[in-house]
Amino acid sequence: MDKFDLNLLIVLDVLLEEKNVTRASERLHIGQSATSAALSRLRDHFEDSLLVPVGRRMELTPLARSLINPVRDALMKVRATVALRPCFDPATVNRSYTIAASDYMVSVLISKVVREIANIAPGMHLNLTRVPDDILGQFEKGDIDILVIPEQYAKRIQHPQIDLMHDEHICMMCAEHAISINELSMDDYMSSGHVAIRIGEEGSIAFEEWFLPRYGRQRRIECTVDHFSAAPFLVMGTDRIVTLHYRLAIEMAKHYPVKLLPAPFEMPSLTEVMVWPCYQDEDPAHKWLRERLLSIACAITH
Repeated sequence: MDKFDLNLLIVLDVLLEEKNVTRASERLHIGQSATSAALSRLRDHFEDSLLVPVGRRMELTPLARSLINPVRDALMKVRATVALRPCFDPATVNRSYTIAASDYMVSVLISKVVREIANIAPGMHLNLTRVPDDILGQFEKGDIDILVIPEQYAKRIQHPQIDLMHDEHICMMCAEHAISINELSMDDYMSSGHVAIRIGEEGSIAFEEWFLPRYGRQRRIECTVDHFSAAPFLVMGTDRIVTLHYRLAIEMAKHYPVKLLPAPFEMPSLTEVMVWPCYQDEDPAHKWLRERLLSIACAITH
């Protein structure tokens, strides 16, 4: 097999059916000389004439006639094989995937995905972890299967990605202390103490990255925390303000004595992006999981 050009089987199949070099060339969309050369190589390999002239036509030798069905069967099997695509049945899958995301995204989106696949794909185990500082390094080592991060960080990563969902920002205060406040002024905002969400191991505060250059003023940050879920506990009983994502704040306001107020200045919206390693792009189970995340994100935002 190492010395045989498997492409010759395609030529042989057509020659066996047509019994004519000219017609075979037309079907194969190659020149007669190329077809004749292929026939010559086939004759050498099989040590048989395969097609012989009988009057003004060509006839198959006994060996050639015996090759008709085996050659056709072999080509059909090859064609079926190369047409195969990986199949995926969520009900029988037994796979583990690591998703790195903030607790904000876990609360508003990924938790819904986890609940959904509990019934659809009970064998799929999701390991939810914080976004690492060395994102690219973790990707290259294969430690992260899906990464959900803000757009400004995702655009630095040269891996497949897609916008997952958009969100706005809103201010949260203790309901008791904000009982008489219906609107925050810029002076109110700047004179108050603030709780800031610290992002990543380096302690970057994403909100500050754009706030300071734009307004030339600095908030009085009295407390920092590295996860969003603690926000209501850190403003309750104080006159502090925490600025966080709208969808998460709405859920928190249902369960905690907090009050939500629009920010007193224009604030850019947040775009969360789903990123995955390029080698996982065509994996059927991975594609299915990405589609579930995207589908639920679309349902949330529309």
